[in-house]
Amino acid sequence: MFENTRLAKSVKLACAFGAVTAASMTSNGAFAQEEATADGEKVEKIQVTGSRIRRTDIESSSPVQITSDVEIKLSGFTRVEDLLNSLPQIEAGQTSFRANGASGTASVDLRGLGPERTLVLVNGRRLQPGGVYSQSADINQIPAGLVKRVEVLTGGASTTYGADAVAGVVNFVMDTDFEGFEFTAGAQGYQHDNDNAYIQGLMDQRDFEYPTGSSGIDGTSFNYDLAIGGSFDGGKGHAVAYATYRRDNQLRQSARDYSSCALNNSGTACGGSGNAVNPNFYISSINPDWFVDPVLNDSFDWSNYGYYTLDTDSNFIDSVGNVYNYAPPNHFMRPDERYSIGAFVNYEVNEHFNPYMETMFMRDVTRAQIAESGTFFAETYLLDYDSEYINDSQRAFLTSELGLTSGDQFATYIGKRNTEGSPRSSNLEHNSLRMVVGTRGAVNDMWEYDFSVQYGTTSSSAAYLNDFVTARIGEAINALELTDDGLIGSDCATNEDCTPYNVFTYQGVTAEAADAMVGTGVLNGETAETIVNGYISGEFDYTLPSADAPIAAVFGGEYRKEEFVRVADEVFATGALAGQGGPTPSITGSYSVKEVFTELSVPVLESLTLDLGYRYSDYDIQGSTSTYKIAGEFQVADDWMIRANYNRAVRAPNVGDLFTPLGLGLWSGEDPCSGATPEYTAAQCANTGVSAEQYGNIVASPASQYNSLTGGNIELKPEIADTYGLGVVANPIENLNFSIDYWLIEMEDVIDEYGSELTVRQCAETGSAQFCDNVVRSGAGSLWLGEAGYVLNASYNLAGRTWEGIDFDGNYELEVGEGTITTRLVGSYFLTKETDTLPGLTDPYDCAGVISTQCFAQPEWRHTLTMTYTTGDFWSVQAKWRYYGEVDYDGTTDTLLADGISAQSYLDLKGTFDVNDHVGVLIGVNNVLDKEPPLVGGTISSNGNAVAGFYDTLGRFLHASVTVRY
Repeated sequence: MFENTRLAKSVKLACAFGAVTAASMTSNGAFAQEEATADGEKVEKIQVTGSRIRRTDIESSSPVQITSDVEIKLSGFTRVEDLLNSLPQIEAGQTSFRANGASGTASVDLRGLGPERTLVLVNGRRLQPGGVYSQSADINQIPAGLVKRVEVLTGGASTTYGADAVAGVVNFVMDTDFEGFEFTAGAQGYQHDNDNAYIQGLMDQRDFEYPTGSSGIDGTSFNYDLAIGGSFDGGKGHAVAYATYRRDNQLRQSARDYSSCALNNSGTACGGSGNAVNPNFYISSINPDWFVDPVLNDSFDWSNYGYYTLDTDSNFIDSVGNVYNYAPPNHFMRPDERYSIGAFVNYEVNEHFNPYMETMFMRDVTRAQIAESGTFFAETYLLDYDSEYINDSQRAFLTSELGLTSGDQFATYIGKRNTEGSPRSSNLEHNSLRMVVGTRGAVNDMWEYDFSVQYGTTSSSAAYLNDFVTARIGEAINALELTDDGLIGSDCATNEDCTPYNVFTYQGVTAEAADAMVGTGVLNGETAETIVNGYISGEFDYTLPSADAPIAAVFGGEYRKEEFVRVADEVFATGALAGQGGPTPSITGSYSVKEVFTELSVPVLESLTLDLGYRYSDYDIQGSTSTYKIAGEFQVADDWMIRANYNRAVRAPNVGDLFTPLGLGLWSGEDPCSGATPEYTAAQCANTGVSAEQYGNIVASPASQYNSLTGGNIELKPEIADTYGLGVVANPIENLNFSIDYWLIEMEDVIDEYGSELTVRQCAETGSAQFCDNVVRSGAGSLWLGEAGYVLNASYNLAGRTWEGIDFDGNYELEVGEGTITTRLVGSYFLTKETDTLPGLTDPYDCAGVISTQCFAQPEWRHTLTMTYTTGDFWSVQAKWRYYGEVDYDGTTDTLLADGISAQSYLDLKGTFDVNDHVGVLIGVNNVLDKEPPLVGGTISSNGNAVAGFYDTLGRFLHASVTVRY
């Protein structure tokens, strides 16, 4: 951009030396040590992510991929997670494109090993956990406008930074040296041409509405970023302050044709929910001896039942095809409002005492909206044949179909969608504060120290609105409700506070009755992270006879305490809301760890350096563990270097892993013993608790959701990982540099669950009590109707994983005319992505280049190719090609994906222009060709029939910003 901006300077550096070289021209914000060469020239030593030993070059024995502030700004993304998810090594975690199950946070999932195994740093120090639903770092806290660069270290780094750096480290380096005043205002939005003939045809078959033609510009967002920095007290001190504001406007699934209906599991039809506008009923007679133990659902004769709905005259009719298209009200992109403020200050009292401070505050408010609540077949209700809510034609039907007469009762499950009310909404709020105070300086000519105290806390809340309170339904339909506490209920007609819920009358439910059914659940939580860290680093006055540089070292210690409290109100704690799948428990817990660590950098030869490291960690709950590393760099020639590394890394169980009480929830998948023709034999299903009478008569969940009982485990131990790397860094010809790195991650004792569906299948196939004891069926044999049936699915140290691949990062520049073209290719190839869920009992499965119910859609090969042309004048342009290789499908139900997902390419174009010395403009279009995301079936979609937030989700992305600087 224009002459005096940080963006312009970085563009010129990037074009002159390549993105990686440009990043190495400045320090990373850590305390820098200068030493004189033989001719008296000052050489700055910097601290590279992955080591606390300061060095004179950016290349290290562990590969570090750098994204400069130029690339950040040119991307047009103001949400940091969008920028990171465009990197080939990262899979989509929590993003703004999540609604159902949204935590309100944004997370980084490096290598697809899970956000909990990616350590997030700010200026080389931890970022605290996120909120009530997440124990991972929330990168919403990062002010994108002040990020100097992002360093991604791929591979274990627990020796340097402690637990959780299994997949690697993402370090956000802030521009703590910023000088002057800079203000940026930006606007972004999406545009898409709705012309998907495939899904429009499916919706036409169901008479569903959908948009056509251009969407206009929607899903808009606006951002304002302010930075002020300068020196004071004669240059002894320096301070930078920032303030940011961003607002995202909501976009619902009804805004795109490809998300306007919820595809069924196979992706071949518009599916829907059995909780329909016109209610559905499972109705059964009752065994004569039901009263012997009314808590047991085997009181009901489910071999004699029907599945009915109502016609316009309120007669019972067959309910086949009566489903609700719940997609349109769902958020495709959540509305979000966020502001942050902060400051970075340092002051040099003398060479021995340089105090510093970092403070960051963020407030974020978002809302995740999904389809309306309903009765969700959640409870068994007993109604009198003579009930005033049942009309004469319905009584006649009960007599003819079930043999009931006056004085009898019948049992029913009810599926009614609350379209008379408003959609469900989870209102999420996060307030985070992070403070670091410390000092650093020289101990003597050879050694320096750094001591800091860090405190980070996030207070968060979730208010869940417009969900039905299950206990109110039975009373409102004048029924006895069969629960684990026995029979409950009362006569609505005699209770003046009860509004009848007339589900047995066609369109008989009023808005007033719907409002009387809903309640609000509230969660409040707070995380706190306290870290005391100190270390000394420097060089010994000793050099090996074969080398020309002294041995360098780091010695340090750290104390860290993690605390988490989540308080659920009575509504959440008791699972009173119908759409929550069960109780959401309160959680209280903490753990602490004391650690000592050391690193050594040993020049063995002039061309060979060994890096060694060790960390001993003593956890107050899990006991002690050790991590260590050995790495080396061999300078084969002036322009060629070979590097290799081995790391022992760990992930400690977080507070949620350890202390979450068991609670009822939902899992997505299939019950292989349900349906008229079960997948397994009667004998196999008998292992899972299915009786001979129930076999072939167990109803499958229309939404593919079943009950599970999940929770933490205080006996969990840290996960263990061995990570290996071998690579080449080269500058074979002028203006070309590249690195190729092979990496391997092998994990054991992975904290995981058996998996509910896996538990059912292993029980059926083996009959082992290890699995069958965890399958609890209701009296109807169901795992989803009501809450009596479920699968116990707690956490254990049980699984193994082997991840393997190759990364490439290359830069080339070429002079063309009056300017320079700089090209950068960043790619990642997955060789193996193998999970062994139950070693010795189950077969490992490999997810490299595969999509399934178990595998995220990470292709084997993925890259970005960026070409930037600049003349050093008032303008520059950039083109980027983002490529996702093809993905195979592994499964039987998603026939839409029978041929997998074809390769996807996206083209981005950007331009920067100087208006004058103080004003610059950036405009750009991502996904210029308006490519929509690949469609997937209901069992694989994360939102809107797509792998949302990974592939481009909403179509063409337009962005523009204006920057003013003095």
